[in-house]
Amino acid sequence: MGGNQTSVTEFLLLGFPLSPRLQVLLFGLFSLLYAFTLMGNGVILGLISLDSRLHTPMYFFLSQLATVDIAYACNTVPQMLVNLLSPAQPISFAGCMTQTFLFLTFSLTECFLLVMMSYDRHVAICLPLRYSTIMSWRVCVTLVVTSWILGIILALVDMVLLLPLPFCGPKKVNHFFCEIVAVLKLACADTHLNEVVIMAAGVLVLVGPVSAIVVSYGHILRAVLRIQSAEGRRKAFSTCSSHLCVVGLFYGTAIIMYVGPQRGDPQVQKKYLLLFHSLFNPMLNPLIYSLRNREVHAALRRRLEKGRPS
Repeated sequence: MGGNQTSVTEFLLLGFPLSPRLQVLLFGLFSLLYAFTLMGNGVILGLISLDSRLHTPMYFFLSQLATVDIAYACNTVPQMLVNLLSPAQPISFAGCMTQTFLFLTFSLTECFLLVMMSYDRHVAICLPLRYSTIMSWRVCVTLVVTSWILGIILALVDMVLLLPLPFCGPKKVNHFFCEIVAVLKLACADTHLNEVVIMAAGVLVLVGPVSAIVVSYGHILRAVLRIQSAEGRRKAFSTCSSHLCVVGLFYGTAIIMYVGPQRGDPQVQKKYLLLFHSLFNPMLNPLIYSLRNREVHAALRRRLEKGRPS
């Protein structure tokens, strides 16, 4: 019996059950979106590293968000593109577990990074005279490292509980990547503890950060309403609007996925929401931050002008 339980050495990712023509069409569309994701976040990273005027805490956090978005997309999208051209492609057991761990790490790290970014905006608007003292480079690096460490630790907790489970078949994962809940359904053992830990971690990671962000923006709103000039209020709101849009996209999708009402097949619903989360969120984040950001526009203009032949 023990031999049968450890017989699974690879999994098959079922992806999306679509017609061959539609799969080719989606392959082209998703490849384009993936290229835009890498290019958009790459441009943001390049501008921040090359332009000294963007060497501030706000853009340091934004560079970390862009790094996570690139890693997040690279972990899930290439496998999905392969499966669209060649459905039910096998992925090794080790590869599947690695993909699960990286997905959890990047997702959790982004959760905490968004909280750190809201704290940065809180200090900038509520305590402007002390901003440079409070948000020193040492503090910024500590906050980013803490975000990564918390993300890795929480992901490791799930993996420590997942890896000892026996998998004896079937080996078909009803997803476009090795999502932890979809993989758990294939285990030949009681997964109640795993499910409880995943649910508890999900609630903790959603409720805790969202509450911190709401409190931060409550203080920010109160501080902005005290500003006398309309121009000052507009400038203060513009520095926060991009971050709020990104927070709304990230946590809105997550809340619908894990807390919202389930209609129809919850597994299919979650699959499409995770597609949005994996493909569209990382692509939209650099657009959101660049479209309304004059400093990013100015930095891009300076780079382009410097690159032109005189």
